[in-house]
Amino acid sequence: MHRWTFILSVIGGILDFKDFPVLYVDDEPDNLEVFRLNFRRTLDITTAQDGPSALELAAKKNFAVVVTDQRMPKMSGLEFLQKHRIINPDALGIILTAYKDPDVLMEAIRLGVVYRFITKPWNMDELKSAIVQAIEVFHLKKLNLILEKKLEAYTSYLDNQAHEVFSFGNIVGSSKALKNVLDNIERVAPTASTVLLRGETGTGKELIAHAIHLNSPRASRPFVRVNCAALSSGVLESELFGHEKGAFTGAVSKRMGRFELADTGTLFLDEVGDLPIDIQVKLLRVLQEREFERVGGEETVSVDVRLISATHRDLEDLVSRGEFRQDLYYRLNVFPVELPSLRERRQDIRELVVHFVEKYQSVTGKKVQQIDENFIRALEAYDWPGNVRELENIIERALILSSNGTLAVSDLRFGPNFEKTETISQRISAPLDIQKNENEKSRILRAVEESKGNMAHAARMLGINRSTLYYRMKKHGIEYLQSEKWQD
Repeated sequence: MHRWTFILSVIGGILDFKDFPVLYVDDEPDNLEVFRLNFRRTLDITTAQDGPSALELAAKKNFAVVVTDQRMPKMSGLEFLQKHRIINPDALGIILTAYKDPDVLMEAIRLGVVYRFITKPWNMDELKSAIVQAIEVFHLKKLNLILEKKLEAYTSYLDNQAHEVFSFGNIVGSSKALKNVLDNIERVAPTASTVLLRGETGTGKELIAHAIHLNSPRASRPFVRVNCAALSSGVLESELFGHEKGAFTGAVSKRMGRFELADTGTLFLDEVGDLPIDIQVKLLRVLQEREFERVGGEETVSVDVRLISATHRDLEDLVSRGEFRQDLYYRLNVFPVELPSLRERRQDIRELVVHFVEKYQSVTGKKVQQIDENFIRALEAYDWPGNVRELENIIERALILSSNGTLAVSDLRFGPNFEKTETISQRISAPLDIQKNENEKSRILRAVEESKGNMAHAARMLGINRSTLYYRMKKHGIEYLQSEKWQD
């Protein structure tokens, strides 16, 4: 199989060359007959003895490839191809010439009038190969045009979907805590300022980052995301800044990094608190000078990128421990936004439940007519260590388990092992009572006291992870290490 045919067979199936009409123009009848005899079984052939009659045929039929003799009465082959191009600009032209006029022919090739020229006496295998390649190129151009249109339509669809999903108006909730966040991001979105989103895991930091981008002057430009915690230092450097061919084993070609891909747009660095120190140095330079070098390269690349970063970690604590550069912290912390945990916006749970039920009814194939009030109360009482993301998962799970069109308490499964809440009142009434009678600081103090300073145990009692517990303790000024009775 010809290599081009193989490529096309992978992309769009093996070609039937008779689907691509070929026009052959020559003033010598013997040549026309030889051409017919050699190609009649494999090609859809039309012939003409001069340029004007060939143009009449071309006005009635679209040809993929046009093969023409150069020296003909009435009109030369090149003149014919120039006129034919007006009728059918997509067709590829091949000229058969008995004399060499390289300047004229090369200029015609440069202008796109001629695809190939073959000198006489032409070799049949060479001509066959040229026609086959021309048909394949024609097909690739058509296929590429179709793919471009599909991509344009799909990109437009994704943009519309993104605007629907990530616009401020579609961020669910009406609590004061959420309104304060929305007020802040609405103020900063139209600017080019660097934004630092802080909050526990699952509070919607990427959702907010995307909303900022889509409500900024860069909305039509790229939004590029990088999870800094998911990649090793070496891989992350290449992902952010790109690399040159041969920069390291496996770098078989030059690759653009995320900064270049986000040029004129927005780069979202998720989990920025997990950046290795060596990457922090390069990131600081980009923020200061708007330029960098690819891994293994010497060329300086300039970019115009708005940076939004996010973290659930206590950056001030990381700075004090020497794990995060102070100068980078100040660069990132131009406009900090603290995202509230779901515990701090429990009044939004009812709206979120309705939103996620509507979202996952079609996914799960379940239609909900009623949501039991105890179902909502149980969710409002839970402490939500995974925040909105955990709520979304629990609602989808509840829909799967539901029956009779009703969401009931028995459909709830809490915890990482999806275990059934056998005694729902025991599992959730205590946090509810605590929420009613105690503020967050009191709850933390009581949990640490009851666990005798065992932070892992205290975190489990509160339904949060240990890093979140440390973050909340620092927020409320609880310095447990200073107390002897709380020493681990």
